[in-house]
Amino acid sequence: MKITKITFALLLCISIISCSSDDDASQEDLAGQKGELVLKFDNGVGDQDFIFGTSYSKSNQESYQLETLKYIISNVRVKDDNGNVYTYPTEDNIFIVDEADGNNAGEIFITLDNVDAANYTEITFGIGVDQGRFALGAEGQGDFLDLAQEEGMLWSWATGYRFMRFDGTYTSNTLDTNEPVNIHMGSVGTSLDNYREVTLTFPNTVRVRESAQPEVHIVADISKVFDGETSINFSDGYNQVHTNQETTPVIANNLMGIFEVHHVHN
Repeated sequence: MKITKITFALLLCISIISCSSDDDASQEDLAGQKGELVLKFDNGVGDQDFIFGTSYSKSNQESYQLETLKYIISNVRVKDDNGNVYTYPTEDNIFIVDEADGNNAGEIFITLDNVDAANYTEITFGIGVDQGRFALGAEGQGDFLDLAQEEGMLWSWATGYRFMRFDGTYTSNTLDTNEPVNIHMGSVGTSLDNYREVTLTFPNTVRVRESAQPEVHIVADISKVFDGETSINFSDGYNQVHTNQETTPVIANNLMGIFEVHHVHN
């Protein structure tokens, strides 16, 4: 009996040491390792898929349909389970999420290359262009300036970028015809800063490795742009939002609340 107990104790110790060694090796294997992280944006309206030309109702009996839906995402960074933050390289850390670029399921993919291998628990990203990037001037924007110009995300260099473009029409029970909707919220140079940031917690750990390509499925509920932190009425002037100092911050704040991590594929 004593021999059996001693043998069991020795085996238990060996097992614990072996597991500890495996954990250490696993941690060591991540040093210098890089991988891809895919962000999959999926625009919807409530629990419905977003579809161009489809009419959606708001809380105040107004309805809208859009023919353009795009917004700028920048300054993406992820935090691991040890509290370390990996920030994607600044020169490449700005993207346009354009519904027109979606696949058959309406998903728009952003692939982040050469991300430090780690177990990530949350993501932070900006909506629009921060003042630091704007201050770099035209030369400091690199290829993104040309892309933004092509995508209609600039109104002029003096006022800067459109952070979003929602174009379409709206109607209500008091309107006989559709009226235009053009929401082009952005900062106005340095005088009005509408850049915002969002932090989202992953429902499970995102494991970036050389041998794996995790996907983070981020859903964006477009209805919350109009019925979010503040409910807005198109008929009160919110059908045309450009550089106004009263209406643009309302849209910017509402935009922060549209994103949620639906699930993660490792």
